[in-house]
Amino acid sequence: MSATFSKLCAFGLLASSMVFTSHTFAAKETSHDENIEVTQTQVTKEELAAIYVLSEVCPSLIKEDKKFDQGYARLLKDYLPGENNPATAIKTLSKQSSFKAALKEARQDAKKAGDKGNLGVCQDVSNYHS
Repeated sequence: MSATFSKLCAFGLLASSMVFTSHTFAAKETSHDENIEVTQTQVTKEELAAIYVLSEVCPSLIKEDKKFDQGYARLLKDYLPGENNPATAIKTLSKQSSFKAALKEARQDAKKAGDKGNLGVCQDVSNYHS
C-alpha cells in the first residue's frame, strides 16, 4: 500500500471527524491575551495530487453534487490559502512536468481503492468544513 493511498484514506477519516485542518492556532501572551493564527502546514506534491485526483474521480461517483463542489472548494482553499483561485492553481500544477510523478501515483492509488473506497472519500469531501 503506497503512502499516497494511505494519505487519501487518512484524509477521509480526518475530514469526516473535522480534525483535519491546515491551520493551527497559537496563543500569544500579550497585554490582551489574543489568539494569533499561525500557518504551519507544508503541503506536499503527493497531497495536492491526491486532492486533484478527487476532482477527476468524484464527479462520476456522486454525480452533480453542489455539496461536493463546496467541500472541494473549501479543501482547496485550506491547502492553497495563498492562491486567489485555488481550482485554477491546482489545474495548472497538474500540467507541470514536476508534478506528473505524484499525479500518476495518486491516480494509481485511486484505482486501487476502487469505487467503494473512493466514494467514501468523496462523501467526506462533501461534508468537509474548514
